[in-house]
Order: sequence, then structure tokens, then C-alpha cells
Amino acid sequence: MLKLSGPRPCTPSCKFFRCAKKALVRRGDKFWCLWVNAECSVSDCVFATCVKRKLLPGGICGETVKRKTKEVGPEAIPAIKVSSRILKKLGEREIVL
Repeated sequence: MLKLSGPRPCTPSCKFFRCAKKALVRRGDKFWCLWVNAECSVSDCVFATCVKRKLLPGGICGETVKRKTKEVGPEAIPAIKVSSRILKKLGEREIVL
């Protein structure tokens, strides 16, 4: 299992990385952009995309970012007031989703 140490920048060597202009060429060990005639910079390029749609602003790979989640208790969910006809059928005063 691969252990993620933290958010890492996306690189053109990733198998999910694509150039929207199809201007990315490999020259030796570097990835070269034919559009600007310079080395590919994922964080600055407008045409850098990810097949999995995980490329975050600033060139950060979304696959390496751990999500922050928190549990929502029942008191945080608002109650919905409904008409009297529905209340008679249900036998309750308010509905909690």
C-alpha cells in the first residue's frame, strides 16, 4: 500500500496528466512544451489537465490530498415545517431529514 506523506505537486510524468494543446513532448528526462518552447510547468500552465479531474489550483495533485471530514450531529440538521394535512397523516409536528 502506498503511503501518502502530504500534498504533492502534479508532474507531467504522471500517467493521468494531459496537455489540452497536445504540445507536450519528452526530450531526454525533461518534458518540453512546444506551445511556449520551454520546460512544462504544471502550476503555471492553463492547458494542464488531469484525466481523473484531480488537478487542483496551484498544480497540486488531488490524489495526494487527504480530505478533512467531520461528523454532523442530528442537532445540526434543521427541521422542516409542513402543512397540517401531512402532519395528520404522519402524526408528527415537524419532519427532520
